[in-house]
Amino acid sequence: MFTGIISAIGTITQITPLETGLRLTIQAPALDLSDVALGDSIAHNGVCLTVISKESTTYQVDVSRETLDCTVGLDGVGGVGGANEVNLEKALRLADRLGGHLVAGHVDGVGEVIRLTPVGESHELVIRAPHDLAKTIAPKGSITVNGVSLTTNRITNADFSINLIPHTMAMTTLHHLRVGSRVNLEVDLIARYVERILIASAAA
Repeated sequence: MFTGIISAIGTITQITPLETGLRLTIQAPALDLSDVALGDSIAHNGVCLTVISKESTTYQVDVSRETLDCTVGLDGVGGVGGANEVNLEKALRLADRLGGHLVAGHVDGVGEVIRLTPVGESHELVIRAPHDLAKTIAPKGSITVNGVSLTTNRITNADFSINLIPHTMAMTTLHHLRVGSRVNLEVDLIARYVERILIASAAA
């Protein structure tokens, strides 16, 4: 589990093809890896991946073909930032402060940025979600965009808006976003389970 509060920005420095996916080498000098063991989870742009090797400021993770097919920004294509930058967050400990919201690290779909407009010191970000996700996004609810816990403002059909404060822009890769950028989305856990219950009830 994660909170959507980004710990650091890392860089994908090497992508090695595997038979069923990719192996990524991540350079993360700003992320404290001292308490990270092999087998631990780290979220990369909202995608939970397992650490398979580690050095002082570098580690490796494997990404399955299934994950690559359902996400963006982990294969060197379609991500944001010219240097293959990724938002990083270590897995939540039970004693940690929950500054964002409960995040599973399981991407529900890929959205597209349709507007990014300065509003005073902040920016209004408007994203078009996949149609089947739109019904699980609520005004003033929580959503994760490329691993960042954010609060939705207005929702029109499949489009939802978010206010990005300067701190969020500075501390995450979201400052790289442009119109047309594709982003990983994870809806609120409660909304996901409520939807499943309603579907199961309707089929009963």
